[in-house]
Amino acid sequence: MKISAKGKYGLAAMIFIAQQPADECITVLRISETLDISKIYLEQVFALLKKAELVISIKGSSGGYRLSKQSKEITAFDILNAVDVSLFETTDKNISDKASYISKALDEILWKEFDNTIVKYFTGITLYELADASSKNQAGKEIMYYI
Repeated sequence: MKISAKGKYGLAAMIFIAQQPADECITVLRISETLDISKIYLEQVFALLKKAELVISIKGSSGGYRLSKQSKEITAFDILNAVDVSLFETTDKNISDKASYISKALDEILWKEFDNTIVKYFTGITLYELADASSKNQAGKEIMYYI
């Protein structure tokens, strides 16, 4: 399993937004500059996040994006599924028509459980947990003054 750049950037951007005050709109430019991610690429990611109704966009001079619901209600699965749809496609189960009995065994014992485990894992992690862990990691990087 390999998470695409869109998946990684989608998660990072959503974590960044979740760390901001809930009533504050965050611009793509601010996210781009803070996280050092291409603005053009982020715009594509946010179009997908908006389509999945994970963020709402506010137009105007104080506009930007904010979460559509609380971070405790958004999972890593929601974000990744919105921006990297192929990540959670079920495993291709067919080997050949002559070996359908093997395909069925693999499906029953291996592939179904594998696919379910992956979905269950990512569904069990909330955006709140990711943002909280990120904030704790950031707090550990205190400013060091050298004299």
